[in-house]
Formats: sequence, C-alpha cells, structure tokens
Amino acid sequence: VQLQASGGGVVQAGGSLRLSCAASGRTFSSSTMGWFRQAPGKEREFVVAIRRGDSKTVYADSVKGRFTISRDSAKNTVVLQMNSLKPEDTAVYYCAAATGLDLILSSLRRGDLYDLWGQGTLVTVSS
Repeated sequence: VQLQASGGGVVQAGGSLRLSCAASGRTFSSSTMGWFRQAPGKEREFVVAIRRGDSKTVYADSVKGRFTISRDSAKNTVVLQMNSLKPEDTAVYYCAAATGLDLILSSLRRGDLYDLWGQGTLVTVSS
C-alpha cells in the first residue's frame, strides 16, 4: 500500500476534522499530493492539492478559507485540516499522488494526472 488515508469520522456542522495521508518516502518526495472527494450519487471532485517542490497549493472554491493542506516531509504525510465543516462536505475523501510530474498549478485539479490513490476515508457532517 503506497497511500494510506486516515482521520475520517462523524462531526457536527461547524466542527473540524483532520485527515492524514501517509506515503512511502519515495512516493512522497517525488509527488504532487491531492485530495479528492466523492459524495453519494455524485461524481468525484477535486478538493485541494499541494505541488511537489515548491508546495504551492490549489483549492476548490467550495473549501477555500475552510480547508488547509500541508506536507510533513519528516513523516512523509500530507495533512488536510478541515474547519467549519458543512453537511455538503459529507463524502468519501481520497488522497492521491501524481508521481514524477512537473505540473502547472491549473492542472493540479485534474484527477486523471494522479496515478496513485488511497483507499478513501469517510467524512460525515451532520446538520
């Protein structure tokens, strides 16, 4: 297993959760890391990504100002801090890695560029 996501759970609206995605050292250092989510009955959508090298970030408009992504190189982990959660944030969250690619920021939203995917972790936000 190259990507291992954790941290999902049930939280009330307005609450916070912290998701983590652990990767192997080689994968982590060479990859742009992203989070995507899929709500019941909906297509998978981009949430946030952090580019390899310069750690620049791109956020979906729906989470901007509420979610924060960061990299912990010492632990080969990417963390998604989710605050002010809303019921519409309910979904299975997947971490993903785009390995070995130098991507322009606008392309970080493209799921087809990510070649490694974690198993998903469920986030449920109750109203």
